[in-house]
Amino acid sequence: MKSTPVKGTADYLPSQTLLRDYLQGVILDTYRAAGFERILTPAIEDMENLEKSDGGDNLNLMFKILKRGEKLDAALQSGEVASLSDLGLRYDLTLPLSRFYANNRAKLLAPFKCIQIDKSYRAERPQKGRMREFVQCDIDIIGSESPLCELELIHTTAAALLKLEIGSFTVKVNDRRVLRGVLRESGIAPEQMDTVCVSLDKWDKIGADGVMAELLEKGVSSEAANQLKELLTGEQSIEALRGRCGEEEALARLEQLIADANALSGGAYRVAFDLLLVRGQGYYTGTVFEIQSDKFRGSIAGGGRYDGLVGKFTGENVPAVGFSIGFERIFQILESQGFSIPDRKKRAAVFASDDQGAEAVRLADRLRETGLEVSVLPRPKKLGKFLGKLEEQGFDGYLVCGEGEEVRWFEK
Repeated sequence: MKSTPVKGTADYLPSQTLLRDYLQGVILDTYRAAGFERILTPAIEDMENLEKSDGGDNLNLMFKILKRGEKLDAALQSGEVASLSDLGLRYDLTLPLSRFYANNRAKLLAPFKCIQIDKSYRAERPQKGRMREFVQCDIDIIGSESPLCELELIHTTAAALLKLEIGSFTVKVNDRRVLRGVLRESGIAPEQMDTVCVSLDKWDKIGADGVMAELLEKGVSSEAANQLKELLTGEQSIEALRGRCGEEEALARLEQLIADANALSGGAYRVAFDLLLVRGQGYYTGTVFEIQSDKFRGSIAGGGRYDGLVGKFTGENVPAVGFSIGFERIFQILESQGFSIPDRKKRAAVFASDDQGAEAVRLADRLRETGLEVSVLPRPKKLGKFLGKLEEQGFDGYLVCGEGEEVRWFEK
């Protein structure tokens, strides 16, 4: 049998798990302080829901679950590959939330401010920064079209990141309606817009010329491609887009959101317009945002408005918007930096022989009452050698039962 975890997943040592618990605790406390409430949903979803969710490229990365028993036998005999699976693992937390809201909305406040901190699964090619099993930390607001929702999501997510000491960052903001308006005014046909957006999302990776070459391969006219290139390589500001995208109301709303968010940041982070911000999921309908670390390459949070997704379950228009922190990315950054958990309780070990059990546990309880984390352990034969390993595992000191009641602290 194999002792290593499946590729794309990971085991976490006690010290790593302690850091992960701390990070999730800070995020959860920040979200709850802002009035959001936590829910839990199953990792398994109906395949029909997943396939109709407009999840973009994520739909190609789903883990599908085979039918069971007689149903699997019948599907195999039919020869239809698509009929082999009826369930799948969630690829993000937005689709499960939309289904949850549709099923439970009579029991929920409107608007509903939701927290989800849980695992998602994607059949990624395993590499650094891309896991098949990973934790997401989401906050969403369902049931309101107010721009206050976007403002609160940006402010609350940024507040959590500031507490995690991740360093300086920039919140980039765009609006799908503005982007589509720019594409429309550049001569991009409506049926080409989705595939054009996929290419634009690669701008940072393959550059302007690479994107233009890809657009021409997709059948976009050279005239439209050149007009789009001219616009995207020029001044990218809201003011420069006025009268050029046909979405004046969305532009005004975007401008106000950015101004308000910057006012709230107090200079702790920057909020900026980015016309090239696309976000991959097809279910986004309006505002989209992404947080870029100024020190570490890559995104550390992202989200947007998805007003049409809940309606796939309810048959009614239900506005919704969410923001997700890239937990695994942040964990990797802080661990690599040797991040030390602030105000961590000191840890001590109480060593005892077999006949000192009750005495050792009572002693440990007294130490715990003083605020220490205390583990009772059998006294090793070679105490000195064991103490080195104990310190490596994050313990701060020890006490030998029967040799006094004061903890002997390791020298730092």
